[in-house]
Amino acid sequence: MPAAPRRPPASPPRGPRHGLARVLSKRGVCSRSQAEQWIRAGRVAVDGRVVRDPAYSMAEGQGGITVDGQALAEAARVYVMFNKQRGLVVSAADERGRATVYDALVEAGLPWLGPVGRLDKASEGLLLLSNDTVWAAGITDPATHVDKTYHVQVDRLPDPALLARLGEGIMDQGERLAARKAALLRAGERNAWLEIVLDEGRNRHIRRLLAAHGIGVLRLVRVAIGGLVLGDLPKGQWRHLDDAEVAALRRR
Repeated sequence: MPAAPRRPPASPPRGPRHGLARVLSKRGVCSRSQAEQWIRAGRVAVDGRVVRDPAYSMAEGQGGITVDGQALAEAARVYVMFNKQRGLVVSAADERGRATVYDALVEAGLPWLGPVGRLDKASEGLLLLSNDTVWAAGITDPATHVDKTYHVQVDRLPDPALLARLGEGIMDQGERLAARKAALLRAGERNAWLEIVLDEGRNRHIRRLLAAHGIGVLRLVRVAIGGLVLGDLPKGQWRHLDDAEVAALRRR
């Protein structure tokens, strides 16, 4: 009897390859740092074999991943806007024990969500959170130039020349800091509110830019990202974005 024909070996999954921790993050189940912790703890297996290297290379669409013995499923994508109060840290856990935005959302019944960009502890306003890491990266990537609009209360009365200098920018710690737009909203006797628009964000960008011109910040509120406006969403509250809002911010 002739021997049965030999089957060719199965082709490896095609497509871009990423480290295992990044694959878990891209599928929306956890942050990359959480994925690294799970992997190092031996909770993640690929095709039945425990993998402890977060950088273990995998094809983007490759299956066979389990966490704690359960098959890893692609998480439903969730997109949320949150009106951050002053005093909250944008972090899943703070080494100094400070209150975080996740403490404010703990009873919301939401899946794991990562912040789309940052607001520092003293800043307020519109914060996006999502488990769609590709969508989030498109908003935060400096190359996409998505406008972020802030209302900033300052401790002096600016003149047109000062507003022009904010647009011209400065160098600080090796970084160029500038406003795409700086305009006076309203002025009192001793302080004023400015509208400042950035199309890329450095760490404490506005505070550093204003400090370089001798201006102190009394309040800083992000009121819009692209065409998405904070509107009348109360402080400390959140809502889901609708499909049109998600699509309008998609860059990838």
